Amino acid sequence: MSASVAGLLGIVALFALLILRVPVAFAMFVVGFLGIWALNGLNAATSLLASEAFTLASSPELVVIPLFILMGNVASHTGMSRQLFDAAYAVIGSIRGGLASATVIGCGGFAALSGSSVASALTMGKVALAEMERFKYDDRLSTGVVAAGGTLGILIPPSTGFVIYAILTEQSIGRLFLAGVLPGILLLSLFVLAVSVLCMLRPDFGPAGPSTTFGEKLRALSGAGPIVGVIFLTIGGMYGGLFSPVEAAAVGAGAVIVIGAVTRKLKLSMLWSAAKDSVVTTATVMLILIAAHMINPFLALSHMTELVGEFFVSLELGATGSLLVILAIYIVLGCFLEGFAMLVLTLPIFFPIVLELGIDPIWFGVLVVLALEMGLISPPVGLNVFIVKSVAPGVSLGRIFTGVILFWVMMLVTLAILVAFPQISLFLPNTMIN
Repeated sequence: MSASVAGLLGIVALFALLILRVPVAFAMFVVGFLGIWALNGLNAATSLLASEAFTLASSPELVVIPLFILMGNVASHTGMSRQLFDAAYAVIGSIRGGLASATVIGCGGFAALSGSSVASALTMGKVALAEMERFKYDDRLSTGVVAAGGTLGILIPPSTGFVIYAILTEQSIGRLFLAGVLPGILLLSLFVLAVSVLCMLRPDFGPAGPSTTFGEKLRALSGAGPIVGVIFLTIGGMYGGLFSPVEAAAVGAGAVIVIGAVTRKLKLSMLWSAAKDSVVTTATVMLILIAAHMINPFLALSHMTELVGEFFVSLELGATGSLLVILAIYIVLGCFLEGFAMLVLTLPIFFPIVLELGIDPIWFGVLVVLALEMGLISPPVGLNVFIVKSVAPGVSLGRIFTGVILFWVMMLVTLAILVAFPQISLFLPNTMIN
């Protein structure tokens, strides 16, 4: 059996296992181990399994994942995410559709704490959906805005998506975090614009909320002050060169715990629960990353990356055309695969092509993460949609998917803008990091 045939059979077997609902990490372990065994012998497969697992698990850069996850979990357990929402609502809640716009802004703020789209959708769903139901918002808008707003968690830094991309491609985590700032703000702004236009055309979708006095606005903003301070401390300190990404994660997690303890909102039971949730999430991510480092050598040995690269060259599409085809593949795969699984499965194949075409890897990372965001609300998988469904059991999946269509289109518009104007992504990393 030739190496290329073994590679094709391995990819078919991998997708077959995923269709059978085998967890993605175990599917990659099986295919990677058996593939290397077939091509290079059992000793090579067992040696790689031992060495890669230890090497990756002992990588200091990966410490940012559990620390940022812990920071987000503690903020969620202590109600700090609610304070972000209340502050946004106090300022813009009185305008038509303002509650939905406040939800988007709250999701963006919580994204800067947790780095997780699922956590953002779940937390803000618990906070905002009841309020929007109370003010008679159309359930398509209320659930759609929570599902879409939650996706900001893997674009606005700190982002676990960027961390995993950086580990898999050996790029700078700090540069990727910087590259996500302006695109994240752009997408958040387009979401707010979409809500405003929709509620202008369909006033029944998002009625105006009660007005608040200046004093009430000030109290709400001051209540969110500590958590906003943590965001500026961690992200600003990292961008200002005071902290490395790992140090920023440690400072942020420590600051949130201290604030919770000082304000007496953080009990030991809450801290224990947040820590357990963080361990489970981190273990899942680590297992996927270790599995990726098993299947990547198999793809290299089978020359699959070379075959795909030669295929793209034969199409004669040029750098821009090839980039559009790759992004289209990501958007389609997002309908069927979970985001992290897409990263670990596709980057070993596409990333060498991207480098050969001369595409900036930091810019490509932003585009890929945005494409992953689109998958989070794309049918039939749409993980964030199912998260919102768990919080709003009375709303059908069909209505939630209908509600996210407008925001999916805004993501596509943002992707087109970022493709046309790469400097939106590259301005901050190129000017702040030499």
